[in-house]
Amino acid sequence: MASFSDLFWLLVLAGGIASWYRLTRAREVAVRAATGLCKRYGLQLLDQSVGLRGVRLQGVDGVRRLERCYGFEVSIDGQSRQMARLWMAGSEIASYSLPGTDSPELETVVATDSIVHGANVISLADRRRLH
Repeated sequence: MASFSDLFWLLVLAGGIASWYRLTRAREVAVRAATGLCKRYGLQLLDQSVGLRGVRLQGVDGVRRLERCYGFEVSIDGQSRQMARLWMAGSEIASYSLPGTDSPELETVVATDSIVHGANVISLADRRRLH
């Protein structure tokens, strides 16, 4: 018969595997989202990959949710490499930063719930004024 400590370590192992699986699935969703953003804005996704850069607790409409930041590199002209970021809450895009064609700095936009259903995007400054 298994002891309590064996059962505990088995549960810890199962929790670790489940967490790894969820993070892997979330990364796959982020790669698809980054690919879609690059197609939408005429950018080239370099290396066809994203990397987890950070996690934050963000308040939206009075509810706190966990958001993951994925970093990836894009190219406007096929020759230069520029950083871009994608914030995801679950499998939805919360916000993203892409380099603009006019300047090398990142242009940040925040995706609202309507971006899932349409192409409505507001700027971060406008969103802050609303809340």
